[in-house]
Amino acid sequence: MAIQRPAGEFDFSYAYDMATIRRRWQWVMLLLFLAGLYTLPLYASRSVVSLVNRIGISIIAVQGLNLLTGYTGQISIGQAAFMTAGGYISALLVNNLGWPFPAALPVAALGAGLVGLIFGLPSLRVKGFYLTMATLAAQFIIPWFTRQAFPEVLNGAQGLNVNVPVIFGIEFNEPGKYIYLTLTTLIITTVIAHNISRSRLGRAFVAIRDNDLAAELLGVNLFKYKLQAFFLAAVYAGVAGSLMAHHLRHINSETFNLVDSVLLLGMLVVGGLGTNLGAIVGAIVVEFIIEGATLSAPFFVELFPATAAGMIQALRPLFFGVTLMLFLIFEPRGLAHRWQLFKAAWRLRPFSH
Repeated sequence: MAIQRPAGEFDFSYAYDMATIRRRWQWVMLLLFLAGLYTLPLYASRSVVSLVNRIGISIIAVQGLNLLTGYTGQISIGQAAFMTAGGYISALLVNNLGWPFPAALPVAALGAGLVGLIFGLPSLRVKGFYLTMATLAAQFIIPWFTRQAFPEVLNGAQGLNVNVPVIFGIEFNEPGKYIYLTLTTLIITTVIAHNISRSRLGRAFVAIRDNDLAAELLGVNLFKYKLQAFFLAAVYAGVAGSLMAHHLRHINSETFNLVDSVLLLGMLVVGGLGTNLGAIVGAIVVEFIIEGATLSAPFFVELFPATAAGMIQALRPLFFGVTLMLFLIFEPRGLAHRWQLFKAAWRLRPFSH
């Protein structure tokens, strides 16, 4: 959709034309919103802060998947496997080698990115359903590796207890403190993802997604850019996996499973493929739906007492499945597209200025 400016607003410079936040009041609102998030532990309950932590980490993972699936058009259902790789690398660096968390986090991200490169190799020869199956292999191979390889280091199926991050002598050992790590990392990854989408690299991704044959004829190196997309997606997954592993203080082969990969892909579909806003909105909506399923479990247990044993486990996939189905039918382009339509309609109103 072409960018539509409100009535009376003109672009006087290239920098102003490319600016994401254009008005002073928008900067004020953004800073107030960030201040509200950073001060959340002062006025919100522990459960709410934990939910925000989980949402922030999910957004980071979905941002990486958006670069691969949303912008490049390479469908992947192995994002959670790359989170496992990042989580294990970070845990080993902090636990066994005594690395500080700020140093272990980027190394874990790069390590997960290298793993993503390996599973991105088939992307030059296969696409669509076959590429999906190739990425699905990561979801079986990586957990198997963590269970079977180097049991004296990875501790087999039991997994690893992960040390609490310590920065400048401060232990981030509770959600109220850990949220500062999550939010700071989320801001950095959001800025990077947004800049990638507007760079030459992002335009190459979109060209491959829209028509890879035409892109190749125009000089786009398909193999190079597809591998870069897989690498970036896995890097973001590694960051999210590292944050979640230290947040949970434990990681094993089942911490991030196939269901989580499907959830991440569903978040992207709900939010909107190929949009920076979609990764954020989709993760928030789906996480709230899952939280709503958990909170509504007692009601359904009273309503159907015969199924009380498996009710809580069944509600989460049920709520998520119904939501995903409704979005695929009625809003296939996601909430971000609906927001763009709303803004365009408002700006066309005679009093939009």
